[in-house]
Amino acid sequence: MSETRSYPCHVKTDAGDIEFRLMGRADEAAVLAFAQKLPTHDLLFLPRNISQPKVLSAWINEIERGAIVSLLAVKNETVVGCGTLVRDPHSWSPHVGEIRMVVSLDVRGQGVGRALSQETFALALGAGLEKLSVQMTVDQQAAIALFESLGFRAEALLRDHVRDVDGKKHDIVVLGHNVAQVRAQLEAYGVPGAVQH
Repeated sequence: MSETRSYPCHVKTDAGDIEFRLMGRADEAAVLAFAQKLPTHDLLFLPRNISQPKVLSAWINEIERGAIVSLLAVKNETVVGCGTLVRDPHSWSPHVGEIRMVVSLDVRGQGVGRALSQETFALALGAGLEKLSVQMTVDQQAAIALFESLGFRAEALLRDHVRDVDGKKHDIVVLGHNVAQVRAQLEAYGVPGAVQH
């Protein structure tokens, strides 16, 4: 899925040098430590609680099967972010991918999330997907603004869709990006190479 991208690679952010690398089984302990430090609210938009060891193990099995690709953001050998591209080629929507992203509190607002979302978006483009979606709780304004800056637009509001550990319900917003439509518009304006496969 990542034949057009090369990892590991490094980016400069306000948080310092960040290494992006593909996640594998050797990263299980480091990713679990990262997930367990995240505020519970940040985990609500993910389908499963990745701070649970059995959930993380299943996630790595999915990576090894090729169903998902996860990109880690690492600073000084510590995982500070994770961007995941999920697709199901056997579903009715093989042309659609979902981006899931979480970033550590201590590097937020320092460009790590932006760089990670852009790199994950590039992975999705390289996979030839026609449409992308991302979801988060409605109060995650910075994350919503970040994805809107990449061309995502709100498509759905799911009321009371997730319940936190205290039993409180939260709304989820789903943002979508029609990559194929954007590519076609760029080609119509004579910019065929602007969005690469």
